[in-house]
Amino acid sequence: MQLPGPLKGIFGGRSVTPGAASPAPSQPLRTHAAPRRGEDSVLTRPSRGLEEFFAYIRGQYGLTLLELGGATQQNVSFITNLGHSLYSLDFLQVLNETFGDDKVDQSNPGRIEYFLRQTLDHPDGHFDGVLIWDVLGYLEPPLLTAVVERLRRVVRPKSYLLAFFHSDDKLQPVPVYTFRIQTVSELQLVQRGTRVPAALFNNRGVERLFGGFDSVKFFLTKERLREVIVKT
Repeated sequence: MQLPGPLKGIFGGRSVTPGAASPAPSQPLRTHAAPRRGEDSVLTRPSRGLEEFFAYIRGQYGLTLLELGGATQQNVSFITNLGHSLYSLDFLQVLNETFGDDKVDQSNPGRIEYFLRQTLDHPDGHFDGVLIWDVLGYLEPPLLTAVVERLRRVVRPKSYLLAFFHSDDKLQPVPVYTFRIQTVSELQLVQRGTRVPAALFNNRGVERLFGGFDSVKFFLTKERLREVIVKT
């Protein structure tokens, strides 16, 4: 499969062979941890959801993980130092390039299929876990449903997914974050602008969204982010 430009393959770990665990370019992508243009605040805080995600993979080796928030050197180094492969994708960049600002297009079946090919065109059961972060909150219902179903297919049974949802009660601009892993239980949140969510999600709505999965667990944070651990 020929990867589109925004799709980035990053691999590491002492016994993981680049290209073998995932259909990625033969050369690793060089990334930098410096803040990008538009970032205006940095916050480091504990994350119960992240802690549970890493508890799931503790003691395992050579796993293939997917991250939808774009590549950062900190996350690449942290995951590969644990002996796993990290396959990174800037999900929002592809979203913007595919649909632009016209949210109506997110209900177009042809565009949805194109978007899935650009982002989640992997064999069934290919990944051992997914760091979704906050990207699902910016998808309109038809696209959101298709993406969640595709995630369910490309992740192996008994795997974990970590997703964040803004817990505000109004559709208004919310911070867009880059999430950088500091420890197995600590995240650095780097704000890079704001964006209006496509929908509001309460706990019941999130449970319905992941109704085809085995279980859903919630953690509420001070930053009005609802951390969600989903088990396949």
